[in-house]
Amino acid sequence: MSQEVLLYVIGGAVAVSAIAMILQAVMLAGIFRASKATREQVAYLTSHAESFFGSAQKSLEQTRKQIADVAAKAGDVLELTRTQLARIDEILSDAASRARVQMDRIELVLDDTVSRLHSTANQLQDGILRPLKEINGLAVGIRAGLGVLFGGKRLTVEQATQDEEMFI
Repeated sequence: MSQEVLLYVIGGAVAVSAIAMILQAVMLAGIFRASKATREQVAYLTSHAESFFGSAQKSLEQTRKQIADVAAKAGDVLELTRTQLARIDEILSDAASRARVQMDRIELVLDDTVSRLHSTANQLQDGILRPLKEINGLAVGIRAGLGVLFGGKRLTVEQATQDEEMFI
């Protein structure tokens, strides 16, 4: 290879390197501009983020206070509910015990009434119905005796058999 060709090749390589360096410088300037714009946007966002975080922190503190108030009120309501439930339980227990007492009294009254009904029925049986049966039996006996004495007519065997067959 001749020296001239070598010089052209070296010159071309230097030209390509120079162009590459110029492109790198241009790109570096673009990167600088982009980073400067990004820095400005980040600074803008940072200021807004700080105000946002400040308001968020205030809101959070207010929310914490409200939650503490709600928790305190809920505790009061729970305590009141427990007290009311205890009272209701006492009232229900008292009502249940009174109902048991009344049921026991009703059972005693019913038992007494049933025993008196049995006693009355026995007295009625012994005092009225038994003597009536005895009087009725006596009257039937007297009637049968009078019927035999004054009736005089005896049934024949055929009539007596026929009457008995009707009842068999």
